[in-house]
Amino acid sequence: MDIDGVNEEENSRRVQVRFVTKLKPPMTVPPLPIAIPSNLTRLGLSTLVNNLIQNGNPDWNTQPFDFLIDGELVRMSLDKFLLAKSISAEKILEIEYIKAVAPRKEEEPSLHDDWVSSVDGSDPRFIVTGCYDSLARVWKAAGECTHILEGHSDVIASVGVINRKGVEGITVATASKDRTLRLWKFDTEDSINNPIRIRAFKILRGHTKSVQCVAAQNTGDMVCSGSWDNTIKLWQTNDSQSDGDLVSIKKRKGNDQADESQLEGEAVSTLVGHTQCVSSVVWPQQETIYSASWDHSVRLWDAETGKNSLDIFCTKVLNCLDVGGESSALIAAGGSDPILRIWDPRKPGTSAPVFQFSSHTSWISACKWHDKSWFHLVSSSYDGKVMLWDLRTAWPLAVIESHKDKVLCADWWKGDSIISGGADSKLCVSSGISVL
Repeated sequence: MDIDGVNEEENSRRVQVRFVTKLKPPMTVPPLPIAIPSNLTRLGLSTLVNNLIQNGNPDWNTQPFDFLIDGELVRMSLDKFLLAKSISAEKILEIEYIKAVAPRKEEEPSLHDDWVSSVDGSDPRFIVTGCYDSLARVWKAAGECTHILEGHSDVIASVGVINRKGVEGITVATASKDRTLRLWKFDTEDSINNPIRIRAFKILRGHTKSVQCVAAQNTGDMVCSGSWDNTIKLWQTNDSQSDGDLVSIKKRKGNDQADESQLEGEAVSTLVGHTQCVSSVVWPQQETIYSASWDHSVRLWDAETGKNSLDIFCTKVLNCLDVGGESSALIAAGGSDPILRIWDPRKPGTSAPVFQFSSHTSWISACKWHDKSWFHLVSSSYDGKVMLWDLRTAWPLAVIESHKDKVLCADWWKGDSIISGGADSKLCVSSGISVL
């Protein structure tokens, strides 16, 4: 069969292929073998599949596809791929096609008064950002700021949404260079024209240097924090006085000063073992905390006993860490070189990464797994780029260049959007990403 749009390939050697997919109609094609030029690239294959779909559905609007052979994404011409993988071109080749994963739309950026240092998109109803102006902000959508969280006296280095079971309203934790963490409550259903300014209901004190990162336990009952004092501390998130003292603060009401009660909490426990700044923490399972440090290590901790159960060392300072992928077991980390490293602690010799991605050109500032995909994660870098990765290929699926300066943070939002913040004082939202 000859397909329009690929005639320029007709002098090429041909291979027999069968296109298969897990996509639903109308995105399916007949599973019959066809002969196609062997030097087709992803673009030519995408044109081919769109033509085949259009043959059975004249109203079909073309869209880009990606292609898998033996579970690996094709990122070169077919003949080069077959040669590189030692796959015979004499048999019928089965090629699976999936939706191409790339942003379809760039939202208008949300402007801040200073660098955007941290972002959390774990709740589909809103985005939380931390800023160098010592404020955290809640965004209902791009450009729609609903709440301003004020009270810190220095840069907010990290923000985290806490989903507490059986508790109404939203709780957020912030970590700051002022050596404290703060806990905040708000209601996303407030219908307002101007942002509401709110103060924390609880201040967590105990770190002796800047607090660099915060993460919530999956039950929402506790948070952990990492600091430049080389320690990880665990804190209760409740608003009772059992683990804290009420202190009086001044809250401005018009021209008057009014007293307002605010809880202060102390750490429940402290995890000691890192020898330099604890730059990133995640708490995906109730009993296990993961941390990354400037001491070049990733560590696993038993949250109950405080014992360090696994150390993974690399040769670089580590800035960021996340756990996800297959069975939520893969550890991704980035740091003071352009390489995004991924370890699988279930495999022997875990000191060697199972994947290394090296398309960035500067320090990696953030990495985040998609919460429903085994394959996809996003990274950001001081090179000003955000990159979308798939473990089935060594090249980025998409390079997002929304920022004009260093990108300091990135996350997923609503399952199909990537959010990022940086030294250009912008929160950017890239949407329409078909991961699933």
